[in-house]
Amino acid sequence: MEALNQQTEKLNFLISSLVKISRLETGVLALCPSAASIRPLLEDAVAQIAPKAADKQILLNLEAQDMFACFDRKWISEAIYNILDNAVKYTPAGGNISITLLHTELFVRIAIKDSGIGICEEETAKIFTRFYRSPQVSDSEGVGIGLFLEREILAKENGYIKVQSEAGHGSTFFIYLPAA
Repeated sequence: MEALNQQTEKLNFLISSLVKISRLETGVLALCPSAASIRPLLEDAVAQIAPKAADKQILLNLEAQDMFACFDRKWISEAIYNILDNAVKYTPAGGNISITLLHTELFVRIAIKDSGIGICEEETAKIFTRFYRSPQVSDSEGVGIGLFLEREILAKENGYIKVQSEAGHGSTFFIYLPAA
């Protein structure tokens, strides 16, 4: 019964993600960005992922003074949570994840850095494509939709996402949101 339950949850997640992607791509789902504070959004995401991190004894560190950007809270919350979830998933027990903010002239940059397994250089562009799964993580949970969905969400909000990583040395995902 437990195995069936897990498979049902995975199918529900896949179907839900595919519906979200379809709605974003066809314009059925409209994002409504507005100027808002980023710190409460990050605090909520950290609180949500904290139990999973605690289970793996991963230290979460939010080093961010408050800044304002234009974003749709619901969708950016989902994007940030997914990146944090990936960071926890691919960081070994006892590792750490840090979140920092930087205000540039046009954007507010959220950096999510982990001490996880990292991504080899040849794969960094591929991870944002639909259904891409690295052979290195093919045996772990996931379907390869999350980062594609984040890229689509950010593009609809006039933002973007980048990654800087080295295999075996962790990853840093940079989310750029238009400054308010």
